[in-house]
Amino acid sequence: MKRFTWLSLILTTLLLVLAACSDAEETTNESTQGDSGTTEGTTEENASGKLVIYTGRDENMVQGVIEKFNERYPDIEVEYMTMGAQQILERVRGEKANPQGDFWWGGTQAAMMVAANEDLLLQWDPSFIDAIDPLHKDEQNRWVGEMLLPEVIMINSDVMSPEEGPQDWDDLLDPKWKDEILIRGVLASGTMRTIYSSMIFRQGADDPSKGYEWLKQLDANTKEYTQDPNALYLKLARQEGSISLWNLQDILLKKHTTDYTFDFIYPESGAPILVDAVGIVNNAKNEENAKLFMEFLFDQETMIELSKEYYQIPTRTDIAADAMPDWYKELDLKSLEIDWQVMADKEAEWMEYWDTNIKGKGK
Repeated sequence: MKRFTWLSLILTTLLLVLAACSDAEETTNESTQGDSGTTEGTTEENASGKLVIYTGRDENMVQGVIEKFNERYPDIEVEYMTMGAQQILERVRGEKANPQGDFWWGGTQAAMMVAANEDLLLQWDPSFIDAIDPLHKDEQNRWVGEMLLPEVIMINSDVMSPEEGPQDWDDLLDPKWKDEILIRGVLASGTMRTIYSSMIFRQGADDPSKGYEWLKQLDANTKEYTQDPNALYLKLARQEGSISLWNLQDILLKKHTTDYTFDFIYPESGAPILVDAVGIVNNAKNEENAKLFMEFLFDQETMIELSKEYYQIPTRTDIAADAMPDWYKELDLKSLEIDWQVMADKEAEWMEYWDTNIKGKGK
């Protein structure tokens, strides 16, 4: 009996040890599986903390997108600051040693190229990256174009119809438009810097003197350089001027969602089509949340919705044409031939010369 009892105790102990080992191995396997297969999903489900966005986008649109983002990620506290693309570049540059922003939402291709070369943007390969045309993203994926922005001629349609206004860039120099042109302050605006630099480029980048002369004649017809876009919209609506230069998206937004009587003329020779891009700030404090926001922005459903509600032209090449709104299908996107690397290299020099030697002196 004693021998049997001892044998039973030994067998019971062995079974308990084996069971404990099996449980430990199963627990380890589950943990490992979570690390390799489900950690990312768990992180998204439990995402929390902050996200600080620097943006040049329309504020109503920004608020709408953030609200939808928070429906998916309610525990992420989003803060945003609106400013011009050039101002964002300067801010991110100034904060390089201690970044305060996480996500740059809305920057010109030239500004993003400069930022990438200065190591201000994170290299990261998001899930959608293969659906973006190589022309619309950085080679190292430090920035990615979110939408295309044709730069066009803007008019007050109460004053003139699109058929009555200037039909191409050179028509803006006609003396009959003197004091009819309002321009958003150039240096702080990525849109305006792109338009003005494009006008120099089209006259010959190797010798910018012809482009400078063109801008001098435009300056002679310009009534005022407004402080910001809102001032531009108000003055144009009050008919303090009837013509401006601006991006197609904002014109369509104001035309269809406000009482502003704005319309556009697509220049006959073509428009500079700006790649409006996004990027994650290098060494951002809330990098993971910034990645979630980028993925959300480029989700096909989000992009289609933004096209319908906010007149965006998406960069994703895998969105079905029949899913896009009618206004998009009617566009004929004729582009000016631009070497964007030359633009990125020369823009600061050209704009400094314009500000010092041309602005306000054409008259």
